[in-house]
Amino acid sequence: MFHAMSVKKNLTTLGWIEVNNQHPFSTGHNGFQISSLMQEQIVYVGHLDCYQKGNEILEKLTSVKVSASQIYRVTDAYGEQIGKTTDPGERTLPPVMENEVLYVEADGGMILTRKDEWKEVKVGRLFKSGDCIHAGEKPGWIRHSQYKALLGNSKTFCQQMEDMIDAYRVNNEKLVFISDGAPWIKNWIEDAYPQAISILDYYHAAEHLHGFAEKHFKDEKKRKRWTEKQKELLLQSKVANVIKNIKRLSDSKEALQLIEYYESNKQRMDYSRYKKIGAGIMGSGAIESAHRTVVQKRMKLSGQRWSGAGAQNMLNLRVTSMNERWDKIIALTKTDFKRAA
Repeated sequence: MFHAMSVKKNLTTLGWIEVNNQHPFSTGHNGFQISSLMQEQIVYVGHLDCYQKGNEILEKLTSVKVSASQIYRVTDAYGEQIGKTTDPGERTLPPVMENEVLYVEADGGMILTRKDEWKEVKVGRLFKSGDCIHAGEKPGWIRHSQYKALLGNSKTFCQQMEDMIDAYRVNNEKLVFISDGAPWIKNWIEDAYPQAISILDYYHAAEHLHGFAEKHFKDEKKRKRWTEKQKELLLQSKVANVIKNIKRLSDSKEALQLIEYYESNKQRMDYSRYKKIGAGIMGSGAIESAHRTVVQKRMKLSGQRWSGAGAQNMLNLRVTSMNERWDKIIALTKTDFKRAA
């Protein structure tokens, strides 16, 4: 880092050097008297871990002491700027090929704000069936994805998701949405993409079955046998049979709630068909993983509280990194966006 005056810096291998107060290092860049390279390094460590930890990492790797508050200021400034300059309709994945489908998943998760209020972060994830890798008995993984994250209302988020989805220019029959039963997601898909394939997460559907069975059956063996049979019927796209079996078993409040849940989503429960489409994915594990990697890993650390603007700025950086577009941050270090503004 360099001060806005003529200074001397003691370099271990080069000795003392003098920086004139008219030099770019002295006049500053983007509002900080820090070199472009160091700004990029600060933003990188700042978006990975808490600012106090970033302080330790930078000093260890560069022998330069940077306060946690300075790491916050630089990181936050770049997070705000990348949010202003990123095209919401940008495509970061290659085109969808003839034999591929484009999967779309969305969900909400909570972070704690400075007002001690929990606010929902909405996260979206797009990936192609050709990027779904299965290696023998090992858990599958997704090679490349595109992410979106917003601390805001569902209307704004859905519009941003539409911009991102439409950039791929795929026909509706090659669009596969997977989500739980959240009404705002279900309604958005039905309104914006009525001809697309919309799947109710099978594992959420099965989880509701388990919850109902635990309250109804006292005998564990009977409970397990009945539940496994219903799950098998679901996989065979026989949700109507499952509804009948629930009605036959009970007319309790829990039973009626489960029936209502299945009735309102039965058009999204053709699982025997979904297994033959794309990579055969029927669960929303990809978006749950996205919440952990994009949001929780950085923004739900012990004792953290976020302002609305600060949270969104950090989300912008997390998404940029997860989308493998860190080159955008590097490009920003080579501009003077503070002066241009």
